[in-house]
Amino acid sequence: MLVALAVVLVPAFVIAPRPLATITSDGGFDGQRNLIGSFSESFVDYWSSGDRNFSPDLENVVDYWLHYHVVKAVIAAILLVVFIALGVLLWKAFLRAGGLKAGSRAALASAGAVVTVLALCSLAAVMANIQGATAPLSSLLPMLPIHASHGELADTLDQVRQRLADYPNTGDRTPPALEVMVGDFSRYHAVIAVAATTVAVVLAGMSVASWKRFARTGASDRRTRRVFRSFGLLSALLSLAVIVVAVANTATTADPAPALLAFFKGGW
Repeated sequence: MLVALAVVLVPAFVIAPRPLATITSDGGFDGQRNLIGSFSESFVDYWSSGDRNFSPDLENVVDYWLHYHVVKAVIAAILLVVFIALGVLLWKAFLRAGGLKAGSRAALASAGAVVTVLALCSLAAVMANIQGATAPLSSLLPMLPIHASHGELADTLDQVRQRLADYPNTGDRTPPALEVMVGDFSRYHAVIAVAATTVAVVLAGMSVASWKRFARTGASDRRTRRVFRSFGLLSALLSLAVIVVAVANTATTADPAPALLAFFKGGW
């Protein structure tokens, strides 16, 4: 049942978000190119409007993108649960596989390793899509053709770069749209900082539990000791990597303007 769920959910993660987001939001977009074009045009209009509130066209794009990420986050969360449950079953079967042939034990271990990697990928997808759903405007920014060399979009991007270079010391010249963008960009990184901190704590706890189980297991049970030693080491290393992500995003949350400027200059 778990394998069948995974087989269905993996392609659903890729295929389902666009049609479901179209149904649940005010409208959809016919392909990636149409989405990019609509966002670019509405972004220019929003910047020139002098208003904090999104224009109707930009609101439509942002709302669609929010729903898109919510769908992906839900599917990724279900996949995470499926892979965790499947991984637990596989590793338990491996630990009880003393009477099986070496080939069968190797197959169980390989399957367990693959499912563990897939669970980690699902976790990363959950985090990324929660981030995108919480700050959909910032999540959309990478779709802007920031290297546009002419036209209204190029002029708008130049103005954004100029204002960001002086931010927050722009006085009365600060466009309301810029304040919204900086605030949304700060929230975009705050979400991942909180999520990464939470994941780091969980991974550290898993590492401690694995090392304790390793220490309690007799030296004669080499298979069990090897499994829990591997999980203890993997969890510890992953927790350190996630801590680095949390620290970097916390710094950007506190001072988002330089990172946002770097993006608009093509360096992010």
